[in-house]
Amino acid sequence: MTKAIRAVALVLLTAAAACRSQTQVIRMATTTSVENSGLLAAILPAFSAQTRITVDVLAVGSGQALNLIQRGDAALALTHDPAREAAALTGRVITGYRKIMFNDFVIVGPQADRAHTAQAVDAVDALTRIAAADATFVSRGDSSGTHAREQELWALAKRRPAPHRLLETGQGMGGTLRVANEKDAYTLSDRATFEQFRTSLRLTLLFEGGSSLLNTYAVFLRPGLTGADRAAAETLAGWLADGAGRPLIAGYAINGHPAFNLWPSGTPRESPADLPLPAVAHAR
Repeated sequence: MTKAIRAVALVLLTAAAACRSQTQVIRMATTTSVENSGLLAAILPAFSAQTRITVDVLAVGSGQALNLIQRGDAALALTHDPAREAAALTGRVITGYRKIMFNDFVIVGPQADRAHTAQAVDAVDALTRIAAADATFVSRGDSSGTHAREQELWALAKRRPAPHRLLETGQGMGGTLRVANEKDAYTLSDRATFEQFRTSLRLTLLFEGGSSLLNTYAVFLRPGLTGADRAAAETLAGWLADGAGRPLIAGYAINGHPAFNLWPSGTPRESPADLPLPAVAHAR
């Protein structure tokens, strides 16, 4: 073999090795509440190390995440908005739907609690008290799963704060909590994000519990994926729903408390209406 041929062979072998070592990138849309909780930063490095697939995370509201899927800008998504998820399933905008975890929403606000939400009998009563007290409520106003749940609760309360007392931030959960903190106001938050920001806020947890505050998270894919993109998306979704991601989710804690509860094995999970019963009775 001549030197020239050996040189060409060496270049080809090097290029082949480089191709084999390249990491594939898959884009996942998710909610700002999941991102703000710190969960993905804690667990995705393990996924990449195990699979050589890098996850490009787009943190937006649940509604925006579904829009990214519909536009083809993300291969899969992780959201917490059952009503929009149901519509997307019916419209065949998403496929491979599986619930993977849950926690709850909480109502937080100033320690003085002049609306007496801590004495409320349920979440609807708590928001009714906020409106009646002419207290300030800070809303995300961003078409997120949290905002959708807030709107459901206001509809059930059949009243809401006066316009000048209902402030929409158009921001994610972390930014909204900061605004509520600055305004000495109430807001609705997912528990994990509140716990992540809690030490930097004057806000306190005032009301929790009840089925109306249950917060479920699902993973699903964009229809029509093919080849390596489909394989990578299915690998990530399976890792989160049934694979090595489950114990990592279960073990992720904030301030010493588990941030999310795993969806119970054997419990129906392919419909947005599915609930994690009877485990939900034990959720904080």
